Amino acid sequence: MATDETDPQLKALLSLAGSLGASDARMLAPEAIRVEEALADLCKPPGCGNYGLAPGCPPHVSGPTGFRQLQRRAVAAVAVRLIAPAEALLSCQRTDIMRLLHEITAGVEQAAVDAGYEKSKAFAGGSCKKIFCDDQPACRQLPEGGICRYHPHARPSMSGFGINVSELMK
Repeated sequence: MATDETDPQLKALLSLAGSLGASDARMLAPEAIRVEEALADLCKPPGCGNYGLAPGCPPHVSGPTGFRQLQRRAVAAVAVRLIAPAEALLSCQRTDIMRLLHEITAGVEQAAVDAGYEKSKAFAGGSCKKIFCDDQPACRQLPEGGICRYHPHARPSMSGFGINVSELMK
């Protein structure tokens, strides 16, 4: 399969991201995504209060090492941008914004799988526990391995993999 933006299947993924609410979506080479150990370390206590609360956050994710393995196997990456005012991200609107980001990336992931990119993986910002299940005492998947309440939408957090989101958005 071709990996450039002229490939109809990949163009369709970019278009889908926009129709789902993304401000922008771009195709990039997987190796263009910067991964830094120090960024993933910020998820460890006392840095993040969500540490260990969700399967998409450390210590339940493979971190930078696992993400680099995915990068080596990937043929293309889709970066999705969701522009929101800073004041909204610092308010109670943050949850809705981050939920939308999870839903967009999950939709693009499913479309990629349906288009033949069977091993596609989507990542989003923030802990799915905080975004989707903040009103629940615990995640169903942890510790008993139950079914996620929001499996179609919840995606692992980019932070736990050390993805440099600031660089990615440039």
